[in-house]
Amino acid sequence: MTEDLTRIAAALERMAPAPLEAPDLDSADAFVWHTAPERLEPIAQVSRVDLSLLLGINRSRDTLLANTLQFARGYGANNALLWGARGMGKSSLVKAVHAEVLRQGLDLKIIELQREDLPSVSRLLSLLAGSDHRFLLFCDDLSFSHDDQHYKSLKAVLDGGIAGRPENVLFYATSNRRHLMPRDMIENERSSAINPGEAVEEKVSLSDRFGLWLGFHPCDQDEYLAMIDGYCAAHGLSIDPDTRRAEAIEWQATRGGRSGRVAWQFFLDLAGRHGVAVR
Repeated sequence: MTEDLTRIAAALERMAPAPLEAPDLDSADAFVWHTAPERLEPIAQVSRVDLSLLLGINRSRDTLLANTLQFARGYGANNALLWGARGMGKSSLVKAVHAEVLRQGLDLKIIELQREDLPSVSRLLSLLAGSDHRFLLFCDDLSFSHDDQHYKSLKAVLDGGIAGRPENVLFYATSNRRHLMPRDMIENERSSAINPGEAVEEKVSLSDRFGLWLGFHPCDQDEYLAMIDGYCAAHGLSIDPDTRRAEAIEWQATRGGRSGRVAWQFFLDLAGRHGVAVR
């Protein structure tokens, strides 16, 4: 009997996850959360653009920056959901705001995590709780399908359960969907449910747990061209304005739409053709 118990105990020990090593949070200002094994990978250089180059989203920019500065200074702040049109700078804004907070001399670490890794977020929070640093958790392109249960793990970040979310942790997410789930899925569940009002309430209410909603909408042609002008000025690329305008309009026509991403892609092509390195 004793041998059997010993074997069972050894098997359970092998199945249990190894205790997480305390990460060196002073090694970088940005990290990526990985699983299998769970660890924080420091990122020496974050891929981002300067806050001043994000045009056409002034209100969202100012609101998110103010919210983040409040948090970094130890004051009250809200989790934020940045939702709306693709390529309009949602994720770029989060990274640019983080850079601006650092530029102002405040201590704020940004940690990127994937939607698929949300089930492990409670263990990540346990690593961060009690630290002298403040942390911005960032999940890009967040959304949930019909049979996706990852949204339940997200509640640990937004609400924190019985223990509450650590006061030194804030969560920002970007999504193309305001309610983090497809509209047709909402309508289908409502139409087929015995109680339509409760059928999707749990999932839809998830977005309500974000205290700050920032909407991003497609840009017009003037904003699109202004973005390109800003990139050219920032990188010292001098080209005849009429030529640049004509090529930019042709570029967006071939892409079937305008956005900040399309403007940046055009600028990269333009800079490459004129021998200008972009870093």
